[in-house]
Amino acid sequence: MIFWIASYPKSGNTWLRALISTYYFSQNGSFNETLLKKIDQFPTRKYFLDFDYNPKVVGDTCKYWIKAQEKINLSNKLKFFKTHNAFGKLNSYDFTNSKNSLGCIYIVRDPRNVLTSIKNHYELNTEKAINWMKNEKQFVYDVEKVNEFGFSDFQFISSWSLNYKSWKIQKKIPIKIIRYEDLSIQTYSVFKEIIQFINKTANFNEKINIQKIKKTLNTTSFIKLKEREVKH
Repeated sequence: MIFWIASYPKSGNTWLRALISTYYFSQNGSFNETLLKKIDQFPTRKYFLDFDYNPKVVGDTCKYWIKAQEKINLSNKLKFFKTHNAFGKLNSYDFTNSKNSLGCIYIVRDPRNVLTSIKNHYELNTEKAINWMKNEKQFVYDVEKVNEFGFSDFQFISSWSLNYKSWKIQKKIPIKIIRYEDLSIQTYSVFKEIIQFINKTANFNEKINIQKIKKTLNTTSFIKLKEREVKH
């Protein structure tokens, strides 16, 4: 089953993936960049290779969202996936359902800070960045690969508001919503709640490893992640 790490772009998803992947996939809570690969992104091209979609048509992969997830779940293992996709339907096709998804952690960030990150990332002025975030038909894709693979990495993110609301109001899967600002200020207590939620939702019986949580937080602090990014 799939456990989603969902958010609107530039909301702290990468940091959250670093925390979760280090706790669940490292031996002692020591972060390294390879652990991020344990939490892949969906939708991406590799999950649609067996399906007959048109890569030149924006959003054509959406009709295979569910089938791709069914294929992922053939392993009968819990898998974490990052997504910026809105929850719900696009062109009458569901993004996901309770048969393929176990739960979700959704991280939401103050839209004023998201705006600043969007401006820097896409090199937009304030007005264009605001319109970008308010666009209910907004989507993202891998610009560098579009000439080669078309819109195979298409993600329908909608507006900041609708993206957040779409996950918040859905009743199909259990969800825990956290604020980026709370995770920044009260990292230990918020991350412990995240682990508790995941363990309960996934029916993990083992007790929370407090020492591993502390080591995870120490090796994934913002300062240390920034240092590793510059170095590597």
